[in-house]
Amino acid sequence: MRRGSDVPPNLFEDIVVEAYEKYRLDVYLADEIEDASRSFIKKLIKEGRVTVNGGVCTRPGRTMTAGDKVTVDIPPPPSTDILPENIPLDILYEDAEVVVVNKPSGLVVHPAPGNYTGTLVNAILYHCKDFVRPGGDSARPGIVHRLDKDTSGVLVVAKTPAAFAALSEQARAHSFDRRYLALVRGEFKENRGVISASIGRSLADPARMAVTGIGGREAVTRFEVLDRFGVASLLSVELETGRTHQIRVHLRFAGHPVLGDPVYGVTDYASWKLSDRARSALQGLHGQALHAERLGFVHPATGKTVTFTASVPSDFQQALDALRLSRQTQ
Repeated sequence: MRRGSDVPPNLFEDIVVEAYEKYRLDVYLADEIEDASRSFIKKLIKEGRVTVNGGVCTRPGRTMTAGDKVTVDIPPPPSTDILPENIPLDILYEDAEVVVVNKPSGLVVHPAPGNYTGTLVNAILYHCKDFVRPGGDSARPGIVHRLDKDTSGVLVVAKTPAAFAALSEQARAHSFDRRYLALVRGEFKENRGVISASIGRSLADPARMAVTGIGGREAVTRFEVLDRFGVASLLSVELETGRTHQIRVHLRFAGHPVLGDPVYGVTDYASWKLSDRARSALQGLHGQALHAERLGFVHPATGKTVTFTASVPSDFQQALDALRLSRQTQ
């Protein structure tokens, strides 16, 4: 979040720059206020907590102009402390320094405006009694990397300040060994390849990311085709960079969007040539068919490289099984 130098912590204050010219007010604020959802921003606007050029604005769709002064009175969270919650966790490994989990689709990683409870951090606090809440951000203690809400898979959380510092440095250096599995539309002609294209805010829809040369940042994604089903393919994906929504945006750009992804991918299979079982399985995907299958890092205490893996969730596996069976019967 960008704020003025002497602005209270509950007040966002900014001057709109040219890059946000013609953006909607709610889109602009959701982009600028870190981890704030667009629905939360709309709620603040309608409550009269947002002013533009000194006047209260209650229209989320107000068009921004460069030079506009925007302030937001952000209400404090329901509790100043993150409380432990008995949320089931699939813990793959735990010791005094780290805990490695297989995050399910649908679970938000840490509390954020509009989403203060029911997160992975709340669950960690319940299950890890020796967790000391490391890191400088009280809203996301121990979090050194994240997965999108509807992306499942392996994620490591630091339990001590020393572990947090060591893992954060590895995350910044992009030295984690991360492999994802993605189920995408259609088939690549090649067995493996590299997608290299800058990613930034979409000019057509600023609520999304897109491949763009205007304000974009370098992004590189490597992929390998593991299986082909005619209408879809299973990919192994590795990141050289870590841009927001990178895999989903790059695969859409390549013409093979992720299945089950309501933002960048495919959710309608009515016109596809599929068996009833395969169509039902695809419609049953819980969010995008994107899974962080492998995570490797240097353990902050031992200095040894450790690697953890997790199988795809049941809805993802059912889609794969149905596509394979459909292929065999064609």
